[in-house]
Amino acid sequence: MTKMTGQNLWLKLGAIALPAALLTVTVSGQDSGTQTFRATVDFVATDVVVRKDGKFVPDLTEKDFQVFEDGVLQTLSVFEPHIGGRSLGNLASARATPRLPVREGLILPAARPRDDSSGRLFIIFIDDFHFTAAQSPNVKDLLKRIRDVLVHDNDLVGFVSSGYSSVEINPSYDVEHRRFNEAISKTMGSMPTVDDIVENASMETAEGPQGIRYNAHVAFKTARDMIQQVSQISDRRKIFIYVSNGYSFNPFRDARYEKIKEQYAMEDAAAGDDKPDDQLNEDEKQNRQNRDQEREQEYDKRTQFSFADLTQEIYQIAVDAQRANVTFYTIDPRGLQANGDVADVRTKVSYADWRDLRISQGDSLKVLAEETGGFCTCDTNDFNSSLRRIDAETSDYYRIGYTSNNPDPLKIRRQIKVEILRPGLEEPQYKKEYTIPKSRRPSTTPAATASK
Repeated sequence: MTKMTGQNLWLKLGAIALPAALLTVTVSGQDSGTQTFRATVDFVATDVVVRKDGKFVPDLTEKDFQVFEDGVLQTLSVFEPHIGGRSLGNLASARATPRLPVREGLILPAARPRDDSSGRLFIIFIDDFHFTAAQSPNVKDLLKRIRDVLVHDNDLVGFVSSGYSSVEINPSYDVEHRRFNEAISKTMGSMPTVDDIVENASMETAEGPQGIRYNAHVAFKTARDMIQQVSQISDRRKIFIYVSNGYSFNPFRDARYEKIKEQYAMEDAAAGDDKPDDQLNEDEKQNRQNRDQEREQEYDKRTQFSFADLTQEIYQIAVDAQRANVTFYTIDPRGLQANGDVADVRTKVSYADWRDLRISQGDSLKVLAEETGGFCTCDTNDFNSSLRRIDAETSDYYRIGYTSNNPDPLKIRRQIKVEILRPGLEEPQYKKEYTIPKSRRPSTTPAATASK
């Protein structure tokens, strides 16, 4: 087995992966005096999906596209339609390699030929922190469907899990499904059960249920680390298949509070304040009511920012994915049986608690997918139809590229706008910004010079 970690995924793809970011070249020379030549070349590539009535439009040409960077019109040097998973080659007016501007003193190495132009890059993210052990057979069945329906022989596929399963497999071709089968065999959910969450409510931290946020942070960090690694890949369609029940930082709020009230009752009994309500006078009743209200308000303070915190976490992942040109397709393995494990729950949980949990989990998966150009397979048992739709969406697109003529060479974050000149089409989907990596940013200090 080839090992990796979410924090350090080494994509050893050789000539398959060529970064489409910033190339900085510094040449110092000397003659009778001192000369310093500095130049930068920014080659930018993005994938564009154009639809009409929900269907991909396959007959667009380079003349149908206009691309702007920070409001400045760019000249396309790469226009490469991908139809049905096959590249039709660079149909731009120039040669297939990016046109680099000739500048005085600029010395560039010869372009390395591209060894592989087929297929897509899939990262299968198994969020085993967010499905239970009892749901593992369903997740394994879903992974088999992904293997058989979605991923093709010419696709690169890698795997990583967020927790217990310890699935770490570098992206590679998997013609005989050996790596896929290995990941499936190791998959095992470790999400706390409803009873675990509710019964341990009295041990909660100041931010709510113990372990819930930690598990979510680990999953999000793993996903973000993976995005950072695949951001270096520029010549493939990058797809994140995200298998998870979704997220809530405040699950089963009412049931948890009922459990905490039992703890309060024991504390009151120890203090001698356990008389029944019908034995209290009016002042005592009012004091008890005020005390109970204060306790509930204090309980709510623990998680009053839980929704905002979760939203911020999801937003940051979406921003990272947009910058890396990665599309998320989230899949809830529970399907329509969102409450399928209710029969195994010993703790009484209200319908309102279940409803709020489902809404939070579903919304987190939907936002993560929709903000990155994908969609969520939620509340459905027809996984095969969704997987075929993902296959179609990731097989049909236009890859466009240009050499940036941004008027501000020191600008780090740059906005991209793609306009389709043919009328009647839907708003195109594409990466709307990119950030120059720190290691390739131009220096703002004078370059060291060489003298006689």
